Amino acid sequence: MQADKSSADWVARSLRSVWHPCTQMQHHETVPLIPVSHGRGAWLFDHDNKRYLDAISSWWVNLFGHANPRINAELRDQLDQLEHAMLAGFTHEPVIRLSEQLSDMTGNVLGHAFYASDGASAVEIALKMSFHAWRNAGQSDKQEFVCLKGSYHGETIGALAVTDVALFKDAYGPLLRAARVVASPDARNALEGETAADVARRAAADVEALFAERAGHIAAIIIEPLVQCATGMAMHDPLYLKLVRELCDRYQVHMIVDEIAVGCGRTGTFFACEQAGIWPDFLCLSKGISGGYLPLSLVLTRDEIYQAFYSADVTRGFLHSHSYTGNPLACRAALATLAIFREDDVLNKNRVRAERLTAALSPLAGDERVRHFRQRGMIWAFDAIEPDPARAATFSRRFFTAALDNELLLRPIGTTVYLMPPYVLSDEEAVLLAARTRKVFDQVMAS
Repeated sequence: MQADKSSADWVARSLRSVWHPCTQMQHHETVPLIPVSHGRGAWLFDHDNKRYLDAISSWWVNLFGHANPRINAELRDQLDQLEHAMLAGFTHEPVIRLSEQLSDMTGNVLGHAFYASDGASAVEIALKMSFHAWRNAGQSDKQEFVCLKGSYHGETIGALAVTDVALFKDAYGPLLRAARVVASPDARNALEGETAADVARRAAADVEALFAERAGHIAAIIIEPLVQCATGMAMHDPLYLKLVRELCDRYQVHMIVDEIAVGCGRTGTFFACEQAGIWPDFLCLSKGISGGYLPLSLVLTRDEIYQAFYSADVTRGFLHSHSYTGNPLACRAALATLAIFREDDVLNKNRVRAERLTAALSPLAGDERVRHFRQRGMIWAFDAIEPDPARAATFSRRFFTAALDNELLLRPIGTTVYLMPPYVLSDEEAVLLAARTRKVFDQVMAS
């Protein structure tokens, strides 16, 4: 590798040859592109050895720091045994152990794991499984899906159909099968005198009204539990999940929870839906499950769903596949990730870490330029009050650029600033992150 090249050289080459995701490429005429050389712990370094605190875990995937020595060691060992084998007609130890451990973590309620490589693919799998399970059960009219206002579940065609973010969806409208959209339980929607639980009840009542009218045609409702991330870290009371679970049972509608971003401890429990005391019919995982190392996603589901496909008739089977399904290296990274959770008492240590970072960020909670400072587990967010539409439209890019100048990787969603750091922040790094986030916010609001 040509490690002696400067950052400017790598940027120029990348802009000529790489089409970057979720990016209007013309913006890189003014917004910096950072060529990463290496990572250590919570930090990323460019080729000029400038460092950046990865405060959003590289799009929410990195849990235990970059180049984690324990995950590295497991992957080196796996490389000498098996890099990949097809999972159709074959199996292997890492995928078996991972499936067993995840099932155990649900009390064996969700006892079957189906694998893919990315979050959108996991959502596609859950949607297809739901529809096909109803068809196999003789209820072929159940073809509709329900999503929440402001929801985001991925950008493949099926996942995009249950996404309600216009920026991602509108251009592809003619390709999509329309979903039913119900009210979000976003606690920011509270009317005067209402609590987050009151908002949850109102939103659940909207679901009930739809189910009462259309349940015979609805296959499933999909929910990002506790935090709707891409719509601006919209947080809701766990009561909503409990109420929707009851409605799904009553009206015979499947419940899909998308824990791609909010699972793996992000909300304070390993699975977000644990905080409501419920299990869905389908649970989608990706991002942090491999510690941020390798592409891996999966859907956990109940035995009754699995049995709906179990037949001598091939056409009743779930004939969905990915070439890299259950990749041994990715599964081994996931097993190493789960081992760190167990051995290091991560969830309890994160509660202490979260309290300290929340305290360090407290000046922002009382800032008159801020609305809705909020926190759930290892996720923090606040909304900047920016009444000028032109300034609001450029807020995210201006904040991102200013943050880089202050050694931070922060990428707001619109005017929502959020932090989702890895679970390895030291006390000193937490203080630095809070102080520099406040500094960047002051700079951007004053610019």
